Amino acid sequence: MNYPQNILPLEGEAWYFGKIFPAAEAEAYFQKLLDKANWQHDEVMMYGKRIITARKTAWYGEEEFEYTYSKITRKAGLWIPELLPLKAKVEEVTGLKFNSCLLNLYHSGEEGMSWHSDAEAELGKEPAIASVSLGAQRKFVMKHKASAEKIELQLEPGSLLLMAGETQQHWLHSLPKTKKVKEPRINLTFRNIKKWKSR
Repeated sequence: MNYPQNILPLEGEAWYFGKIFPAAEAEAYFQKLLDKANWQHDEVMMYGKRIITARKTAWYGEEEFEYTYSKITRKAGLWIPELLPLKAKVEEVTGLKFNSCLLNLYHSGEEGMSWHSDAEAELGKEPAIASVSLGAQRKFVMKHKASAEKIELQLEPGSLLLMAGETQQHWLHSLPKTKKVKEPRINLTFRNIKKWKSR
């Protein structure tokens, strides 16, 4: 596959492909998912307390996988038709296959995601995670766990970022909050849940 240059200087692989969907197509997918996805407020455990987040999530896959993050277990719904063309395009561009997709809906720039890595056991040791952005453009930051070196990206609507290899072992990532962005954003993260974790 013809990948762009790896944006990480050490211990990991991340490729920013830029826009893989034309603007009108990206906007159409955004509206369809906004209307059709089974959005629910996310729950996370912070300092021993169960917190309901302002952002919403939806999760789909080829099976009703169970997936645990932030000490909360979630169950996937089966693929909805609106997701399948995006999945097909991501697989075509990356040459990889994915069996599930976690969606995040940020209503404005005042909703974000704090530093974390996607290192859950269900994803395996070196997961490939393909992130598609729809709606508002947002800043995305990666930080090396040991050196604290940072890489910043502006994720454009219709764009694709692929993280793989040792990235989740050595890098954290976040979506910083900002009052400058008033519009909503949908982020789709295509990933593979290990079959031994399905029910």
